[in-house]
Amino acid sequence: MLEKTNRINYLFDFYQSLLTPKQRSYMEMYYLEDYSLGEISELFEVSRQAVYDNIKRTEKMLETYEDKLHLYSRFEKRTHIIAKLSETVKDPEAKKYVQQLQDLD
Repeated sequence: MLEKTNRINYLFDFYQSLLTPKQRSYMEMYYLEDYSLGEISELFEVSRQAVYDNIKRTEKMLETYEDKLHLYSRFEKRTHIIAKLSETVKDPEAKKYVQQLQDLD
């Protein structure tokens, strides 16, 4: 469950600008602020089922965006490569460039 939550959080970071304001609100409250479905439903005055359905639909949308755009998978690959570079590079000048790459993400 934690792995899924982390993945959804990353996907949300990458693709939140493609979501509607309501989708963003539900996802932020549920995944980032740890609100329960019941708490969100009370705040928005909708059924718990409506909140659940919206969150599940939004999760699928985020996965669809990732399938098409690959922003998260590329981020993971870059992070892995930069970590390997950081471990192996000894030249101080090259280390500065590796650090600059790390700072970009």
